[in-house]
Amino acid sequence: QVQLVESGGGSVPAGGSLRLSCLVSGRIYEINGMGWYRQAPGSQRELVARITTGDSTIYADSVKGRFTISRDNAKNTLYLQMNSLKPEDTAVYYCNAHYAGLRPDSWGQGTQVTVSS
Repeated sequence: QVQLVESGGGSVPAGGSLRLSCLVSGRIYEINGMGWYRQAPGSQRELVARITTGDSTIYADSVKGRFTISRDNAKNTLYLQMNSLKPEDTAVYYCNAHYAGLRPDSWGQGTQVTVSS
């Protein structure tokens, strides 16, 4: 099993920054890639950014140039640096771990990010 615990959410004014962290524990060696997703009220969960074991990254068009996904393997932690935040970035942000094959992804409990105009 893999456990994911997010932290770092909060409330900021538009233009501000936040850094989300996701502490990973358990059978980390089984993870094929990790990412951040978000879900706003009344909307579906959407991909924000992903990083592979080879450090390749992809970003949603809406966050390119503003958000950066990274990880510290020594600390077993995934990060999401969010700059130039906009009110439309308001959502619950979830950490995700993906595995090879048909095994279901693992999810954290989520952390709320609120950006005021």
